[in-house]
Amino acid sequence: MLAHFVASTEGRALFLADVDGSILTWNRGAALLTGWDDDEIIGQPVTMLYPPADVAAKKPSADLGRAAAGQTVHEEAWRVRKGGSEYLADVTTTCLRDVDGALCGYGLILVDATERKAAEVALARSALHLRSILATVPDPMIVIDHRGVILSFSAAAERLFGFSEADVIGSNVSMLMPSPDRDRHDTYLERYLTTGERRVIGMGRIVVGRRRDGTDFPMELSVGDVQSDGHRIFTGFIRDLTEKQRAELRLQELQSELIHVSRLSAMGTMASTLAHELNQPLTAIANYLEASRKLLERPERNEAIESMFVEAIAESAKEALRAGTIVRRLRDFVSRGDVEKHVEELPNLIDEASRLALIGARERGIEANYALDPKADAVLVDRVQIQQVLVNLVRNAVEAMSASPVRQIVIATKADRRGMVRISVADTGPGLAPEVDAQLFEAFTSTKERGMGLGLSICRTIVEAHGGRIWAEPRSGGGTIFNFTIMAAGGEEADDARTSHPPR
Repeated sequence: MLAHFVASTEGRALFLADVDGSILTWNRGAALLTGWDDDEIIGQPVTMLYPPADVAAKKPSADLGRAAAGQTVHEEAWRVRKGGSEYLADVTTTCLRDVDGALCGYGLILVDATERKAAEVALARSALHLRSILATVPDPMIVIDHRGVILSFSAAAERLFGFSEADVIGSNVSMLMPSPDRDRHDTYLERYLTTGERRVIGMGRIVVGRRRDGTDFPMELSVGDVQSDGHRIFTGFIRDLTEKQRAELRLQELQSELIHVSRLSAMGTMASTLAHELNQPLTAIANYLEASRKLLERPERNEAIESMFVEAIAESAKEALRAGTIVRRLRDFVSRGDVEKHVEELPNLIDEASRLALIGARERGIEANYALDPKADAVLVDRVQIQQVLVNLVRNAVEAMSASPVRQIVIATKADRRGMVRISVADTGPGLAPEVDAQLFEAFTSTKERGMGLGLSICRTIVEAHGGRIWAEPRSGGGTIFNFTIMAAGGEEADDARTSHPPR
């Protein structure tokens, strides 16, 4: 039975050779593997199975010699088929001895290892490729199995989390998370495997990771799910958001600083004309006080003189309040402050801003008109910042019309159905050049000879922070219309605003 089993085995070549190396038996597997039938090969030397180079190097006799010395020879080696083609074989050579210990031959086993070796090489190359990816991929990458156990950990992940690959391989990925995600991760994974409900896997979201030193950091996590040969693995790609958030915070700070500097710059351009605006109430105060002094110096006292004295004192107080109002407007405009939106009366807001922006405009022959929509009454804004936008646009319009024969500014408002209010400032200047129009609201773009090009960029930042947009369009008949939108406030909030902010 054993002889029949050996002879009929097809998966491997099993045969015997005598002490001289001549083949004595040949099974079915040997015939299938090599192409030689038993009547062709029996009696032939085993050297027929070796490549010519090995025969020349006397490797066949060396292999038999090692086996005869009591050493079982097991190796991967090249062998030859009937047609001369070579194949990689898993070879085992064993010496056979009789009951007296005398050498009586050899037993040989050949197994075709070509496909297995090719698979091993492919697997090694795949592993090498994966190691190369893990070592060079710029974003951290982590591979886990269906239980959450870490299978691979990229070099970028090592740098981000502070763990080496040896520290984390075989551990649950929850070690890289703070609580409560650390405690709930296995539940998340189990729920996905059971229900297929996607929350992070296949979608991506912002989560929090934990470094080796215990510090937490924000990160964007995208997870892919792959199934192969019944195995399921998850690959996570991570992007550290620490620097991004830090940069966004710094950008907000810089924008705030820029807005403050813009206010101071605007004040510098209006400094010369402010002197005239303040000079009027101060001169009136001086005149009224001088008249009061002269009335007090009169020896006679009568009802008419006392009435004139009271009137002079009252007018002095009125002009002093007027000067104080101008100073207060300037202080509010220059003050920094954070963005705090409140319900404001739009007509009053426009009135304050335009009075400030139009200082000295009358002396330049500029006429200002208003077309205010009564439906656009209350808005939800940071009053100072929106007034800054208006001051900037109106001052730009004033400067644009310096050489125009017709000098008119129209400030208009219009409510729309989307809960927004459009504010426009139209001038009769020369209009915008086409090459400037496309990048008008970008930083460092200016139509002025000495302008820095930051005013309109800051206006856009403020308007967009209020949920609106800003744009420019040509005016019919010449000139430019600058438009921007802000959020309208209605209902009870608007009524409260009218009560708490009465018209000034």
